[in-house]
Amino acid sequence: MSEPGGESPKVSRGTLVIDEDRCKGCELCISACPPQVLAMSTEVNELGYRFPELTAGCTGCTACQMVCPDFVFAVYRFTPARSH
Repeated sequence: MSEPGGESPKVSRGTLVIDEDRCKGCELCISACPPQVLAMSTEVNELGYRFPELTAGCTGCTACQMVCPDFVFAVYRFTPARSH
């Protein structure tokens, strides 16, 4: 099934937990994300920095986690359901 405009909907194969209050807004994760599903928030954290927000399509690749100097990401990959 395609979305209007001919694009297929993004399917998430993983997800992130982002410790927003530890982020210092360096944006390294934004450019490191292969599926480009991270975007900086318009809000700021308790330190006064914008932080990344996740949209649909995460692959669980850990690129964001590997480049983050503040260790704000916990990455989880979804396990495919087994058919019996």
